[in-house]
Amino acid sequence: MLGNAIVVLALLSSLFSLWMYFRSYKGDKEALNKARIGFHLTTVLIIFASALLLYFIVTHQYHIKYVFDYSDSNLTFGLLLSTFFAGQEGSFLLWVLFSVILGVILLIQYQKKNESEAALMLGYLPTIIFLLVLITPFMKSPFNYLWSDTNYIETRFINQTVLGMSAVKNFLFNDGESQTTFLKFGDDLIQILKANGVSSDQILIQGKGLNPLLQNFWMQIHPPILFLGFALAGVPFAFAFSSLVRNEYKSWVDKSLPWVIAVALVLGLGIMLGGYWAYGVLGWGGYWAWDPVENASLVPWIICIALLHTLLLQKQSQIENKNGKFIKTNLFLAGFTFILVIYSTFLTRSGILADASVHSFTDPGSLVYNVLLISLLTFLFLLISAMFIRRKSLSVNSAYSYSLLSRESGLFYGAVVLIGSALSVLLGTSAPIFGQSVEIEFYNQMNLPLAVIMLLLIAFTLYLNWKNTDQKIFVKKLSVSLALSILLTVIVSLSAAVSNVLYILLIFSSLFTMVTNVELIIRSNKNVMLLGGHVAHIGFGIFLIGVLLSAILNSSAQFELIKNQTYEFNGKEIKFTGFTAFDSGSKYQFNVEVKDGGSSKIANPVMFVSSYNNSIMREPHIMVGALYDLYISPVSYNEGTHQNTETSYSFRKGYPVKVADKEIMFVKFDMPEDAMAKMMNNEKFDLTGVFEIKSGSDIITKNIVINDPENNIIEFDDSGKKYVINSFDVSGVIQITSINETEDHTGHNHNETLAIEISEKPFINLVWAGVIVMAIGLTIVYARRKE
Repeated sequence: MLGNAIVVLALLSSLFSLWMYFRSYKGDKEALNKARIGFHLTTVLIIFASALLLYFIVTHQYHIKYVFDYSDSNLTFGLLLSTFFAGQEGSFLLWVLFSVILGVILLIQYQKKNESEAALMLGYLPTIIFLLVLITPFMKSPFNYLWSDTNYIETRFINQTVLGMSAVKNFLFNDGESQTTFLKFGDDLIQILKANGVSSDQILIQGKGLNPLLQNFWMQIHPPILFLGFALAGVPFAFAFSSLVRNEYKSWVDKSLPWVIAVALVLGLGIMLGGYWAYGVLGWGGYWAWDPVENASLVPWIICIALLHTLLLQKQSQIENKNGKFIKTNLFLAGFTFILVIYSTFLTRSGILADASVHSFTDPGSLVYNVLLISLLTFLFLLISAMFIRRKSLSVNSAYSYSLLSRESGLFYGAVVLIGSALSVLLGTSAPIFGQSVEIEFYNQMNLPLAVIMLLLIAFTLYLNWKNTDQKIFVKKLSVSLALSILLTVIVSLSAAVSNVLYILLIFSSLFTMVTNVELIIRSNKNVMLLGGHVAHIGFGIFLIGVLLSAILNSSAQFELIKNQTYEFNGKEIKFTGFTAFDSGSKYQFNVEVKDGGSSKIANPVMFVSSYNNSIMREPHIMVGALYDLYISPVSYNEGTHQNTETSYSFRKGYPVKVADKEIMFVKFDMPEDAMAKMMNNEKFDLTGVFEIKSGSDIITKNIVINDPENNIIEFDDSGKKYVINSFDVSGVIQITSINETEDHTGHNHNETLAIEISEKPFINLVWAGVIVMAIGLTIVYARRKE
């Protein structure tokens, strides 16, 4: 297969380039040009491999397993292109594509400056090689044929002419439970078909398609931006490793700063675009669930922000012939930014969180697990061993000193708080590896006080001078902004009826940060290139106020809307008026009229049964307003008949749901202590959902096993009412449906009803506005440092 051959050649040429760069570093003058040729050859091969996969996707070459698994001919062109990175193999190829392009940019920069190229590439090439290993045909190549391993393919994807051939009959199997016929697809079948004159591209007429949840505009841009951030994280690692190799620790600060800022900007945008996708698609009304895989990308971003600030400290404190402060810290943080990216990949792609995250790839193969683990340990070993070898050279400028009341102290303690936040998230994220889990409240309780401290440090530090600050002058400088911030805090807290002390402190510290930075912008010399940091800090304050207010002021309810009857929610009139079928009758758009004062709008949530996984898919409708969003998510629809009816319920961790005459809340998941060991050995284990059931003033706790497909009928009490578990993910959502509710005792028809979840989310636009302002600020900072 051409694609696999190209990937193998790219791996070999990258290894050749690495060896030549090593020889060049050792003094072989002829090796440098050979190393460059090897790297450029790697780049050309990866670009060609990417173009080839894109060609296979666009031309519907379903005999390629990756193309069959993630695409079909019904997708729009934009969504079809997005299938390039819809699966594990393609996303690795995209990552390595970005990495080689960034490598070319690095080479161009270094050749212009005539500096030590070999040492830098010795650190950068391994970040590419480990990715190339992962997409070789022995691992998870996107170019493997569908028959490389035996697969059972539903006959609806097969050419009917092929199915009618007598030679194929022995390869057909019927699943009695699902009443589905499968074709056993393997090399033996291919040989028989070829002998009968059937080519491989004539067998399949359609692909499985793309997961409906991924058929969204934001999923066309979120993964590329995220993987560009991952690729960028390899550059600071390379600069840190290069400094250790060359035993020179001053010049790397200026060289790496623009790249560190780029990582912070791109990776941060990638993370929040994922949050915006979740908000608009998943239907639970939030954008961040503290899911282990979400957190795994967040941790390297937080470390990168800490690195950005400590690099500024090193730059400020280094003088001629003297190293600056925090050399070891910066080398360690630069290295760990990329190592944590690999760790996030390990969590997502190794399958280790298959039962703990909705985002995790569940079928990676043991080889991928082993290679990711070995890669993680290898990069960790390279960083720590290099720092240990050079430990005597990593001396700091002892002549440079500063007082506690100085900008250096503020930046240092700010970095410490950031690292503390990253460690708390990392602890909770890694808990499932050891068969444990932490509640969402753990992350909130740990990070809320840290956010307050961080914001206060931002505001106070901006009034401090380098090295030392006169206390009286300091107090005088901040008095006006402090007083204004207190006044604004009182106004906001009273208006929002906030009484929690910690929430009030977060409001104050956010406003204090914003006011301080606005004041300094006004007092500045109007040079836009110097304002990037202030703009980014303002964005951070806006973001956190939006996070807090949208959470504590959020109000929600569940309704079973009887057609043409009016219901009240937060002063608004809600009425279900019917539905409209679209997309050839495969999807249903429900019409919910919302009257607010004199205005009337129609919300159109959507439900349909997906042929992709035979599951009910729900698409929320969001009415975006200046002050709040109205979020309407469909739950179930009852057409109103004499026949047995079903009611669906969505349980989200920590939110009570009305079920019949009881209020039931899903509390948490419990996993056995040996869950990790059983996962590694592909053994089954019970995943238990803990529910609190409230009836009147009585509350009982019930543990229910929810991951046994053969026993998925459950009961909450002794009433005889039974429910079936439709789906769950361990980020905290369980979908169930009642299976024994019948017509009423009078024999009358049930009314046509639409069950919905509706919520009002005040000031959530501040979350998105804060992200945009932070991105603008970081872009300005990047442009300045790039100069």
